Amino acid sequence: MRVMIFGASGLLGQALMREWSGDEVVGLSSRDVDIRDKNRVSEKVQSVSPGWIVLAAAYTDVDGCESNQDRALAVNRDGAVNVAEAAKGIGAKLLFLSSDYVFNGRKTSPYEIDDARNPLGVYGRSKSEAEERLQQLLPNCCIARTSWLFGTGGKCFPDTILKLGATRPRLDVVIDQHGCPTYSVDLAGAIIRLCRQDARGIVHVTNAGSCTWFEFAQGIVREAGLTTQVRPISTQQLPRPARRPAYSVLSPTSLNRLGITMPGWQDALARYLKQRKS
Repeated sequence: MRVMIFGASGLLGQALMREWSGDEVVGLSSRDVDIRDKNRVSEKVQSVSPGWIVLAAAYTDVDGCESNQDRALAVNRDGAVNVAEAAKGIGAKLLFLSSDYVFNGRKTSPYEIDDARNPLGVYGRSKSEAEERLQQLLPNCCIARTSWLFGTGGKCFPDTILKLGATRPRLDVVIDQHGCPTYSVDLAGAIIRLCRQDARGIVHVTNAGSCTWFEFAQGIVREAGLTTQVRPISTQQLPRPARRPAYSVLSPTSLNRLGITMPGWQDALARYLKQRKS
């Protein structure tokens, strides 16, 4: 199987390039191709002629999206359409990475794949509209929603906590946002299995279990052996340009139905810290 990965230099893209074996894998970063360039995307896809395309390229600065709405929609929605059209043109299958931010966070039980999209901000809207366009264009595409991604090779929440914790005696972290931390290595492994199973439709892919950002930070500090005190604060005490869903836990039902289970986030965190050290 020949696979093309857009976004190969990101946290997930790097993990996919490391973890994917047994197939021919071609990774493209934003330097290789800007997915906003329809003609360039088409040229690249036609030149490689992959059986599967994994679209992990995105503009993921949630707060930045609020002040750069045009860029967010051009990359996350229109760029996704460009890749989907190129995939359709050669008969390739597509797996698109989406987000828990397509939901408004007002539920108190895990979100299922058929729950209504209702994003709070521009980033979530760009992903939500991309999902809708892709389902119209490629009804058999696979949309993998994930959340709270962390991993080596780039900026992520654990990396930030570790760096701040090494120099500060106390960290204030929000306690009223709930989600599922997801390790890039585990997400990559699940994506590889989804492609090999010719998965289609929407699938929720996160590490097992859920927590608040405060609990996640506590786990990071404890596992790393830091003495930093983690203090809980409310979202209102930490104003940000973009609104976040208060509860965006994704149900594993759709993934489990395909015979795929994910390790717990605490186990994933321990492995991430080991990988980071090495």
